[in-house]
Amino acid sequence: MTHLERASDLCAIDHPCCPAALFNLASAKFVNCQVNGTYLDLDMPISLFQDALALRPTGHPDRPTTQLHLAISLLDDPHELDEVISLHYDALRCYNTMHDDRGQLLGNLGAMLNTRYRRQGNSQDLDEAITRLGDALALSPVGHPNRSSLLNNLANVLRTRFKHRGNDQDLDDAVMLHRDALALRPVGHPDRFMSVNNLGTVLSTRFEHRGNEQDLDDAVMLHRDALTLHPVGHPDRSMSANNLANVLSTLFEHRGNDQDLDEAVMLHRDALASRPVGHPDRSMSLNNLATVLSTRFEHRGNDQDLDEAVMLHRDALALDAVGHPDRFGSLNNLAAVLSTRFEHRGNDQDLDEAVMLHRDALALCPVGYPDRSGSLNNLATVLSTRFEHRGNDQDLDEAVMLHRDALALRPVGHPDRSSSLNNLATVLSTRFEHRGNDQDLDDTVMLLRDALALHPVGHPDRSRSLNNLANVLSTRFKHRGNDQDLDDAVMLHRDTLALRPVGHPDRSRSLSNLANVLSTRFEHRGNDQDLDDGVMLHRNALALRPVGHPDRSSSLNNLGILLSTRFEHRRDREDIHESQENLCCALTLLTQHDPRLLMVHGSLANVYMLFHQSGLDGTGEHIDSLAAAMHHLKAAANVVSGGLLSRLRASLRWVDKAHEHSHATQLEAYATSMQLLDTYMSATASVSSRHDAMKNFPSTLAVDAASCALRSGDVCRAVELLEQGRTVIWTQMTRLRTPLDGLQDLGDHAVSLMKKFRHFSSLLDAPPANRAEGTPGVNAEAEASRYRRLLEDWNRVVEDIRKIEGFSRFLLPPLFSDLQNAARDGPIIVLAASRLSCNAIIVPHNQPPINIKLCINLEKLQHLVVKFQRASQPQAAPKPTPEATSKPSPKRTQSALMKALMELWDDVVSPVVDNLDGFAPRGSRIWWCPTSFFNFLPLHAAGAYRHGGQLLSNLYISSYTPSLTALIRARRSHDRSLSVPFAAIGQNHPAGHPFTLECVEPELELVRSLLPPPPTVSFTKITSAEATKSRALDALRDNTWLHFSCHGTQNYTEPFNSAFLMLDQPLSLLDIAQTDLSRHEFAFLSACETAVGDVNTPDEVIHLAASLQFAGVQSVIGTLWSVNDSTVQRLVEAFYKNLCGDGTMNSKRAARALHRAVQSLASDKDMPLEQRIVFMHIGI
Repeated sequence: MTHLERASDLCAIDHPCCPAALFNLASAKFVNCQVNGTYLDLDMPISLFQDALALRPTGHPDRPTTQLHLAISLLDDPHELDEVISLHYDALRCYNTMHDDRGQLLGNLGAMLNTRYRRQGNSQDLDEAITRLGDALALSPVGHPNRSSLLNNLANVLRTRFKHRGNDQDLDDAVMLHRDALALRPVGHPDRFMSVNNLGTVLSTRFEHRGNEQDLDDAVMLHRDALTLHPVGHPDRSMSANNLANVLSTLFEHRGNDQDLDEAVMLHRDALASRPVGHPDRSMSLNNLATVLSTRFEHRGNDQDLDEAVMLHRDALALDAVGHPDRFGSLNNLAAVLSTRFEHRGNDQDLDEAVMLHRDALALCPVGYPDRSGSLNNLATVLSTRFEHRGNDQDLDEAVMLHRDALALRPVGHPDRSSSLNNLATVLSTRFEHRGNDQDLDDTVMLLRDALALHPVGHPDRSRSLNNLANVLSTRFKHRGNDQDLDDAVMLHRDTLALRPVGHPDRSRSLSNLANVLSTRFEHRGNDQDLDDGVMLHRNALALRPVGHPDRSSSLNNLGILLSTRFEHRRDREDIHESQENLCCALTLLTQHDPRLLMVHGSLANVYMLFHQSGLDGTGEHIDSLAAAMHHLKAAANVVSGGLLSRLRASLRWVDKAHEHSHATQLEAYATSMQLLDTYMSATASVSSRHDAMKNFPSTLAVDAASCALRSGDVCRAVELLEQGRTVIWTQMTRLRTPLDGLQDLGDHAVSLMKKFRHFSSLLDAPPANRAEGTPGVNAEAEASRYRRLLEDWNRVVEDIRKIEGFSRFLLPPLFSDLQNAARDGPIIVLAASRLSCNAIIVPHNQPPINIKLCINLEKLQHLVVKFQRASQPQAAPKPTPEATSKPSPKRTQSALMKALMELWDDVVSPVVDNLDGFAPRGSRIWWCPTSFFNFLPLHAAGAYRHGGQLLSNLYISSYTPSLTALIRARRSHDRSLSVPFAAIGQNHPAGHPFTLECVEPELELVRSLLPPPPTVSFTKITSAEATKSRALDALRDNTWLHFSCHGTQNYTEPFNSAFLMLDQPLSLLDIAQTDLSRHEFAFLSACETAVGDVNTPDEVIHLAASLQFAGVQSVIGTLWSVNDSTVQRLVEAFYKNLCGDGTMNSKRAARALHRAVQSLASDKDMPLEQRIVFMHIGI
């Protein structure tokens, strides 16, 4: 070294020997660093090599050698990897195909590219590494000293590519190459251990992919051979012990032999003992021992194994600090074992820490990183677990989204694709059970069939795929009742159990699952053998889940349910007593936040109902089994972690049972159900989705609740319940537009809350962005997740506002004392139709309400609706029955309509009129608030249509309101502009319509002529080519008085798509509902079917006229069915003369003006009766 330094000093920079002197000195210093382990001193030889290279330009004969040595000196610096690879490429260009060193250079380059792939995840590096190593191997024929090393290296990289892409050829080639390498390394060869070990590892990988037991047995044998090559004290013994332990753990998972599992634990302990503190592989041994201890816990349930696994994983993570290449694996491993401990003990801290650790791990796997799909999968799984524990929809939606992302990264051929298919299917099945979306269920079945196809007979994961598919087919049978699904589920569960013999860690789960599906089949077909087999299987499953097992409570619940089923079938008292005992025990095993509480409470409620129904009350704990059943039904509905949909269903069961037995909790059950329904609907982002969801629940919930209150004599509560449980969709929307001016003067905190409320409300009220057909579903899931986060923020602000004095009931269901304000200008008649009774409730302003029990019942009411359909225009009215009738003659129609109106008078309206004298003088205004099928009746036209008979229209001026709250909101005063902005919107020939409405232009001109001139009215007419959807929406926003003259359509299938037809596109009910019309005063809807609701959800009052009122318009005139041109022209003229003939504009005159206009048409006997009564008034 001294002589070389002296030689370098004697050579000036321009001396011809200077490059050689620098190169020789650099080589000596590099070797010195390696020998002495002084790697921190490598900067000096690197600098000298760089100086020598600078003096050997391109073309210099020694430049390639200098480049290669510089590259070698840089290898230990990960930041210089790109330069190392670049130097190898430069050197390679200087060596022709016959150069002696080309093979070695290609081999080094392949190894470096593989290293960069592992660090950066660029697939191009992986492919290039295989190409270069293949080229190097071709230059190293049999007998070449480097051939075995190149075979080994190429095999390793091919195995890496298989794990990344799943190409079977890569895997088989890797096995073949490792066998060839081993053949070149006979007993006694210094590298034999490496080849034995690598061949064992790749055979284990092939077993996991294909399930060939020979591969697994060969892998165990090879790893045992490798261990014998490393006796105690050998520096590499710990590696051999670790590898053998890993393959024995795999063998246990496949065959369930306890000896394999215990030997794996022992070997991992030995490996760890050989890797003391400071050893570079200590963290690996800590992780591996922890993993196998966790496996043993899951098999035997020993808490000590579980706690030791957590401790070891924490120690490993501490050794893999931020920046360590193995930190990602340690984060994942600790998160996994914490999740396992949570499932065993229910400690929320373990669960939240697991989520946090998986998020940290995902952050270390950016897009393109080879392990990203695994990290996405792990985070999704633990979020799904947290959802099942707490019921937070945001966790569920994020889990679905993450599993979709993971699947997208595992295309066809990827070795982990089947795992992703199973995991996505599982979480979609969970979401189906939570929300009931059929698409989730069908997607689940499809995904699981795809997963099973990837697991042929003999595959180690086949049993899992069989089990999962069987479970979801059973679920689909329960939802749709297809026998094939049920039989397939039984067959698949039997196949699964056959693959899980005694000793298999998942045998108890298979026993339980087969028992459950046999129970389902018994309930469907009544075969006693299925029932007894189910009980036996549940007993066997319970025996495999001793005290302390995390699934013991589930087994107790399952056995309890099936025993109660057998009691119902055979009436053996031993079964029902054992059932109750098992279920009570299951309840004591669950923590207060465990979502399974809902299921167990429901099961216990069923058992106590059986005690009550079987006359077993009166002894011991069963003195009042009915009360116990109601207690458990109530408890089930209040398990917060159980999920909104499950709680809602539980509450509806409580309603049914309390109603069936006339129990004292009946009214509380109704109130709970309506509150849960409201909360559940608010968590649904789109309006149309809410309407679809409403169809899944009893449409009579609110009226049945009111009927219950009326039977108990509480009329005020009946009105409150009707208001709370009806027009749910509209109520959800209008909450977001609630004014908060009262907070303005209550200090900075109140003003801040007001601003937050308006901000979050505006974001929630914004219509969702339209998604193009074929847009990935994950985008919709992300939008739904965003909506739920906003809703949580909005709810927090609402809770804070309620803490302010005077705002304690902000946005809570209104009390009767508040609702009475709706009647300040005249009484409101609420008509309630339930399965038990039909009632009219008169709500006056300052007096107690009056309940009138009507002689009509629900069935008769439905028949009356049908009569009006037939007597007016059947094609325009809702169709509660599928009966088809021939079109009657006009004379018969007129007679039938009169008879129907008289029946309406006798059975509904006359009893109300008889009780109105004390509240409303003749000629004054009254408001009708109909529910259920009352919504489809022309109450304003009822009367005794005979000589001397009374007509309601001669006694009172009738208006309608969809709810009392809507009427109160319509009466809010606001500033009026000096000039009334009035828009007349007409479209005589909309797109796709076969004929022209000739009366539109004349009608709009007639309206113009009847309105006061400027400046009283600022009139705008939009018609013909101008009357597009966007122009109509602009006019709708900019003008507070509106007159529509166009085609109107009611969409019975999708009522929110009901619309006014414009030139280009329909102006839909949803478009109107999403527009803020809170300063609007009046709208006249001269179009057909503008006040016709949806028969499937009548109490949601979904029609065009109602949409305008809920959007904010104070006063609306609409139509019950089709209207002809002559009627419109005459009524419009009479109406506007009565409304503003004196030159003033006041929307409160609208009802009286319509009343007088209709009265003026009554003398015209040539005008059909159905045309005289077609218009109705809604609002103030």
